[in-house]
Amino acid sequence: MSSSTNSGPAGLFGADRTLVAGIVNVTPDSFSDGGEWPEPEQAIERGRELRAQGADLLDVGGESTRPGSRRIGVEEELRRISAVIATLAGEGHPISVDTINSRTAEAALAAGATIINDISGGEADPRMPHVAAEHDVPYVVTHWRGDPTIMNSLARYDDVAREVRDELARQVERVQAAGVAPERIILDPGLGFAKDGRDDWGVLAHLDVLATLGFPLFIGASRKRFLGNLLAAGGTPPPPQARDHATAAISALSALEGVWAVRVHDVAGSADAVRVAAAWRAARNDAPVAAPQ
Repeated sequence: MSSSTNSGPAGLFGADRTLVAGIVNVTPDSFSDGGEWPEPEQAIERGRELRAQGADLLDVGGESTRPGSRRIGVEEELRRISAVIATLAGEGHPISVDTINSRTAEAALAAGATIINDISGGEADPRMPHVAAEHDVPYVVTHWRGDPTIMNSLARYDDVAREVRDELARQVERVQAAGVAPERIILDPGLGFAKDGRDDWGVLAHLDVLATLGFPLFIGASRKRFLGNLLAAGGTPPPPQARDHATAAISALSALEGVWAVRVHDVAGSADAVRVAAAWRAARNDAPVAAPQ
């Protein structure tokens, strides 16, 4: 994979290693940590904690997007996240807003967020790409085949990496047609969204296929079902919080592939993992290799 995939948009994103986005869920029903930080004051403290652990940015969301989840209203979404974003951004913490609603995105940007992370890639709310273009902010376009209520039924692929790449390419065309500059686009293959475990592994094993589109990649594998099934080894999957070591392994391997950022619940392990991967890549690229004796 070309190292250009790690360059990312301008400003904060010129790092020489994969970045770590810490997840701040202000929801009662997220699959992993729903209800742990349901109120703004608790979520603000969680954001500060993740930054202290090494998060490069905080991804704040107020609506669960786990498979099967039901939508909430924009007003409730804003009630959950507005003060969180305003406070954390006011303290100087880089913020992305995790939403599929353009009204929410606009309010979040006004409160200090600087990235839109849209798991529908503009499919759920066609106005969203126009908001990203108008504000000239980085826009995460996620592979999308349908909303959480139906996505599990849409996990049908013959060649998952190439099909995801081609479908993302069509999403990017629509986003660019709305005015989003190419240098502002980041791609997320949407692990667990309209994909079963085999599909998730197929995407991760072929990130080079996605990299041919020429955009930075954002990987969100944290605590997901395919890791639980792997760790179950035929038994009962461990709870989401027991999947953090496996998540850190994905972070390290993704960083070796040159992805722009990983999105995780437990920041400390992945912060270490991406630094190890950066050292590994540097040694591979710069150190001379001794001739065999």
